[in-house]
Amino acid sequence: MCEIYSSTPPPEYEQVTRSVRISGAVTSIRLERRFWSILDDVAAKENLSLGKFLAALHEEAYNVHGEISNFASLLRVVCTTYLAKEQYSESSS
Repeated sequence: MCEIYSSTPPPEYEQVTRSVRISGAVTSIRLERRFWSILDDVAAKENLSLGKFLAALHEEAYNVHGEISNFASLLRVVCTTYLAKEQYSESSS
């Protein structure tokens, strides 16, 4: 049952740190390689570079919630939300 999950190649869950500029400040974000790949796809669908997408997402989330206690966690949830939306779109077609 778990083979589909346990056979995930280790490079997919290797953590990768990237530097990005958000609200004029450079910061580092550490995510698993798979999440970076998904975020690249999301940004491309929005016709934005990854950096511009992350900055826009951060600004919007801050405007909605007033704070972002863990941006990396938000990014992981964004990825799962995106995948769920894509799956729904495919099944509705």
